[in-house]
Amino acid sequence: MLKRMFVAPDPGRLRLRSAVRAVLGISTAVAACGLAGHALSAVITGGLAALLALFTVTDATVRAQAVTTALLPAVGFPVLGLAAGLQGHALPRDLAFVAVAGGAVYVRRWGPRGHALGVFAFMMFFVSQFLRTVPGQLPELYAAVVLALLASSAVRFGLWCYERRLPPAAVPALPGGRGLARTTTRQAVQAAFAAAFALVAGQFLSGERWYWAVGATWWIFVNTASRGETLVRGFRRILGTLAGIAVSLVAAVPLDGALAPTAALVAVCVFGIFYSAPVSYTWMMLAVTVMVGLLYGLLGVLEPGLLALRLAETGVGALGAALAVLFVLPVTTHATTDAWIARALHCVHGCTTAAARRLAGDPEADPAPLAAELEVLIGRARLSLAPLLHPLSPLRARKARARRVLALLDDCAREVRGLASVAADPVASHDARLAAACRRVEIALGALVAPDAEPVAPQPAAAADDASHHPVTEAALRHLHGLEKVLVDLAVPLRSSRPSALVRS
Repeated sequence: MLKRMFVAPDPGRLRLRSAVRAVLGISTAVAACGLAGHALSAVITGGLAALLALFTVTDATVRAQAVTTALLPAVGFPVLGLAAGLQGHALPRDLAFVAVAGGAVYVRRWGPRGHALGVFAFMMFFVSQFLRTVPGQLPELYAAVVLALLASSAVRFGLWCYERRLPPAAVPALPGGRGLARTTTRQAVQAAFAAAFALVAGQFLSGERWYWAVGATWWIFVNTASRGETLVRGFRRILGTLAGIAVSLVAAVPLDGALAPTAALVAVCVFGIFYSAPVSYTWMMLAVTVMVGLLYGLLGVLEPGLLALRLAETGVGALGAALAVLFVLPVTTHATTDAWIARALHCVHGCTTAAARRLAGDPEADPAPLAAELEVLIGRARLSLAPLLHPLSPLRARKARARRVLALLDDCAREVRGLASVAADPVASHDARLAAACRRVEIALGALVAPDAEPVAPQPAAAADDASHHPVTEAALRHLHGLEKVLVDLAVPLRSSRPSALVRS
């Protein structure tokens, strides 16, 4: 865990830049709300809005990110108003919270924008419980949210918009389907069930802080797509919360809400959240837990007993999520992994085809975007296989096969990157052997995705007749032959690890 946090690669220092910019953006937002004379509850709400905007808005282009950020109040304000209006009306409030929890997961089907809007809506209901918002506070809270979003957006899209110099990120959608076959639909039902369980069980633990259980169970579903992913995430949430409470006892409790040191430590926590999130959910939860403890200190209610209650509520939330994914419309790790691998293989086919066209002289064909998309798809397959690779997983045979699959997928990505690089050479020329090599790759791909196809063996490259032995062509042939061999090798672990063929999508 330490290695993943401090030694994990950070290409282009994107994690570092994102974390530093988040500290600047949220600090600017909080300062703006404070200078505007808002009450502490409004300042906290504005700071949370800025954090969510910077953390959850991940559209592929800067323009789309700006649009999504502008839409956040459109979904957040009605939910915040609903939550404030239902304060003191337990049953309607609870039913509304469960509905918001399920709906916020359901809208993930609309990609990054749906995900960001869903998270913002849920958190507006959550923060109203945290701050016990009443209707009379709404105008000030609305103003603070707008001001915070404007301030953080000025930093993100104006002062330091490093994304403008980067190519658009590939953002693959979740595997498709209709009705209950769609992952987001099943997860929405699971999230609603888990939220209902956590709400009832959380109220047995505390009539005042029950919402922590609902928040814990809902966040466990974020960025997961299978039963295994959700269970592992719940374990990591408990572990991170436990570690965060230990840190809070020595860092947050002694401060007793002192403004300057508390603000400094909150900034450190914000940096930790953004810097660790892509590589370690446990470390991120540690930072979140410490930050929440510091905020409770500002509100004057922090004590060791409250931290212990937070751990208990987190455990209840994790239990609710586990029960939901195990018994309510389960989405298996097997099916989800198959779907991501199938999409990766289709992407390999598209990249190979585009490279062949480019080498044949078609200037419009460009395999580079597909090669970048392949990297993202393999990353999602790696995330889906993570439960099998967990140190506590008892399934040794499946763990070994999962490691083999990931190693071969990485080899596949390396060959595709090399092929795309070769195809970009302006002096690349057509060679008859390229068509034959591409055809062999297609055969190998077909053997992986067809239910009853016979395994194939890699074939030697066709001999050249009077074709030119241009270095670029020879390099392309080497990558194609290497890709063919990797695809043939993939058939062994994939066929032995599932009873049916890959999901075709």
